[in-house]
Amino acid sequence: MKKYILTAAFSLMATTIFAQPKVFFTSEITPEALVKIYKALGKEAHGRVAVKISTGEDGGHNYLKPELIKDLVDEVCGTIVECNTAYGGSRSTSAAHWETIRKHGFLDIAPVDIMDEYDEIRIPVKDKKHLKYDIVGGHLANYDFMVNLAHFKGHAMGGFGGVMKNASIGCASADGKGYIHSAGKVQSARECWQNLPAQDYFLEAMAATAQAIHDYFDGNVVYINVMNNMSVDCDCDAHPAEPKLKDIGILASLDPVAVDQACLDLVFNHKSAPGDDEQPLIERINRQHGTYITDYAEQIGLGSKKYKFVNLDKK
Repeated sequence: MKKYILTAAFSLMATTIFAQPKVFFTSEITPEALVKIYKALGKEAHGRVAVKISTGEDGGHNYLKPELIKDLVDEVCGTIVECNTAYGGSRSTSAAHWETIRKHGFLDIAPVDIMDEYDEIRIPVKDKKHLKYDIVGGHLANYDFMVNLAHFKGHAMGGFGGVMKNASIGCASADGKGYIHSAGKVQSARECWQNLPAQDYFLEAMAATAQAIHDYFDGNVVYINVMNNMSVDCDCDAHPAEPKLKDIGILASLDPVAVDQACLDLVFNHKSAPGDDEQPLIERINRQHGTYITDYAEQIGLGSKKYKFVNLDKK
């Protein structure tokens, strides 16, 4: 009898430990669908809520638009948060960044906070292979909960950008971005471009800092990827290439690795058709060994590449 009880207990424990995270999906890309998929996660935002987006470089046009995200920001009573960039452009200083935020319409829908406008703080990293800590915008300390709302697309350096990049590079201060981009060689936005590491080291540093943000919020974070306007270039590019792949939908999870992996799977398993070609994005991802970030993030315990896909369109 005791042996049976122990066996049953172990079976229950194993089921709990190895249960695959859910990734919710809808093919609709509307304000209503964003709210619906957030609610499907079953984790209600509370306290002071940060909605982390990319406000987009001036001249670009693929970033998540205010009219798309407004209802979700209202639903969680959120503040849109961003940090300054590590390269020259329309968001490299707070003054220029505020002008871009205004021009792109975000001040019309919600409060906005440039988290490193005045200071930066260091938060712990578990994986110290390259970095001793994560250098983030000082205002991160003002928030209790984060809605990581990412635009899934290509990226010149990372191969692709999803929720993990939005957490790591996105929440880092300008100098913190330099620290990640150089995989710990320098702590400077100006100096990082002359101190770039091996590509996999950069991806590992991104995974480590995405984990730092996840741990900082102690589970009080949800992850959403919007798969629209999927150029091979990031929203940090003022002149992005036109998307060749048609819009796919919105995905959400409590697991950042799972939701980025699910987006990668949708792209790599996509069947091309006239006017709907996944190959340019796949080539960009492969050129930068972009898929390695989910491998490494799983290895360090941030999340799981295996997941349960829940299609809300069929409910």
